[in-house]
Amino acid sequence: MATPDDATATATTGPEGDTGAQDGETRGTVYVAMGANLFIAVAKVAGGIVSGSSALLSEAAHSVADSLNEVFLLAALKRSRKRPDRRHPFGYGKERYFWSLLAAVGIFVMGGCFSFYEGVEALSSSSGPPSGGYLVAVVVLAVAGLVEGASLVKALWQVRNEAAEHGTSFLNQLRDGDDPALRTVIGEDGAAVTGVLLALAGVFLHLATGDAVWEGAASLAIALLLVYVAYTLARDARGQLVGEALGRRVQQEIHAFLTEQSEIDTVTALLTMRLSPDSALLAARVDLVPGTDSEEVEEVAVRIKRDIFDRWSEVDHVFLDITDAGAAGRRDAKRLSRDLNRQGTS
Repeated sequence: MATPDDATATATTGPEGDTGAQDGETRGTVYVAMGANLFIAVAKVAGGIVSGSSALLSEAAHSVADSLNEVFLLAALKRSRKRPDRRHPFGYGKERYFWSLLAAVGIFVMGGCFSFYEGVEALSSSSGPPSGGYLVAVVVLAVAGLVEGASLVKALWQVRNEAAEHGTSFLNQLRDGDDPALRTVIGEDGAAVTGVLLALAGVFLHLATGDAVWEGAASLAIALLLVYVAYTLARDARGQLVGEALGRRVQQEIHAFLTEQSEIDTVTALLTMRLSPDSALLAARVDLVPGTDSEEVEEVAVRIKRDIFDRWSEVDHVFLDITDAGAAGRRDAKRLSRDLNRQGTS
């Protein structure tokens, strides 16, 4: 193979994708969730004070935490769209994952810890028959379930639209979707609906038995639910902040595309990293076929990168390192091909 000098390393930034519509839809989903949570938080606090229900007060803390978290998500949507600059040449897309991490911490601290406190208080207090105000608690929880359910349906409808846009199934898009703001809203609303059901169960069992221990147990169950949701969201955000690769399927497609190019003899390395829901970095080390004229190298690199941008719009930063593979490089190429062809997706 002939290359200019010892190696040719080229980098290109692809055209910006038209993500305004998707961001607008996510922003609308967040606003719906915020409005629902604010309304419900006020109703739960008032109902909890009137009825003295620890389960309802736990759910009130949950809604307050969710309301504050929507502010984090709106900040994420705004700040992540800042244009690249000298200090951040790849842009600010990872802001989404940072603010999503803060939202997860908020769910844990404001929701989970307060619910745990309420549960312990209810279990340690003397049991007594419920007051007449518990009818208020039941009504508030029923209304909260309907409102939270409507917000969840709005978020899931967006997932359905994105699944149709990407040509994948609803369940795959729900599991593998890359928008942390939307994923956080779904996690919050799903936990909220489940939390309402747990609180209703605690209230009804208290009404049926006259024993407040059931409400304490419901509060502890809500606390565990919120801790689990917070852990899941934080784990995902941490993975993206540290720097996760694109899904295995996309890596397989890109690797197959590169190996199919008539000018490429060997793909010895393929590294990817997601920068935001609609931006990713690709770095590939390739060896061109023997006899390639050095004057053709730049033309080949430009064409390959342009084709990558056209086929995978999210891959908007492409680096091609054109170098002689050698014996070690060919071993690396076989290992790369074997790893990518393993069953399973990420």
